[in-house]
Amino acid sequence: MSESGGSDDDSQPSDTMRERADKSSWKLWLLMEANRWVVAGVLLVGVFVALVVIGVLDPSPLQASVASSDPNETLFQAFVTAIITGVTLVVTLNQLVLSQELGPVGDQRGRMEDAMQFREDVEEVLDAPVSPPEPASFLSELIQETCSRANDLADTVEDARDEELKNIIDDYVDGLTENANEVSDELADAEFGSYDLLSAVLDFNYSWKIFVARRIHNAHDDVLTEETRDAFDDLEEVLNFFGPAREHFKTLYFQWELVNLSRAMLYTAVPALVVVSSMILYYDATAVPGSTLAISNDVLVTSLATAIAIVPFMLLLSYILRIATVAKRTLSIGPFVLRNVDRSDELDFDGE
Repeated sequence: MSESGGSDDDSQPSDTMRERADKSSWKLWLLMEANRWVVAGVLLVGVFVALVVIGVLDPSPLQASVASSDPNETLFQAFVTAIITGVTLVVTLNQLVLSQELGPVGDQRGRMEDAMQFREDVEEVLDAPVSPPEPASFLSELIQETCSRANDLADTVEDARDEELKNIIDDYVDGLTENANEVSDELADAEFGSYDLLSAVLDFNYSWKIFVARRIHNAHDDVLTEETRDAFDDLEEVLNFFGPAREHFKTLYFQWELVNLSRAMLYTAVPALVVVSSMILYYDATAVPGSTLAISNDVLVTSLATAIAIVPFMLLLSYILRIATVAKRTLSIGPFVLRNVDRSDELDFDGE
């Protein structure tokens, strides 16, 4: 296909986030797609197994170390401080989220007016009396309108004499509509609060589509009809609305996730603190004789207690991994591509 914007162009980045990522599939799944509790659980199992293996391989038995220096007490005293500090961090996170919602009535009214104005602008673009209230439906309507206007663009060059221009636009429209339909299908069952919605809209590579549309428009402006120019403008208009809409819902999702993180850490901090305190006050490794599966029981108990103690931290790690990864991959809004793109040197920006 032409270098200017279809799906077979080696210079064009892939549409889906998974294909654009320079990471392996399992790593991307771990960072973004997997349930955060599952990720935390996998990390905790890894810590538990690692501690057990180290305890088995340690030439100095744990009971002998306890008798001489009591490392358990030192370790779990540090955990008490860490858990209390983690709860303080939760309070800070909640303050960060709530600060977006608190303010005088003037600020709240301004937020309301901005939100309503944006919806009215979108309704004008969609030529609809009211835009959908649900985020998934709202974004789906924008995507479908993009698809509709792209088809209108293709129709304007249906009878064009310039076959090269016709092929360029047809390839661009085919790639856009295919991607739009795939994302719309993903959004059909997505609900706000789940990562499914954000994952779907991240698969709509709107910034590159804006760039390619503007490039084709400017490079062939001298041979475009007025109808085709207007069709390009209409397509770019609706694509320009998708960026702010996606960023708005992404921000709301981050706030939602931070609230979930805060609640999860508070729920797990209390039992973790109980276990840690019990290990300091009541546990005596020398009073836990015997072994299970050829592993000393004192090693198993200490390893399990350590894993429970770090549950809040692992939850914090799993949630922040997703938030930070999404934030890094969506830093730019509009036709700016921050990641490396294997773009052909033949691509020029002067329309020559």
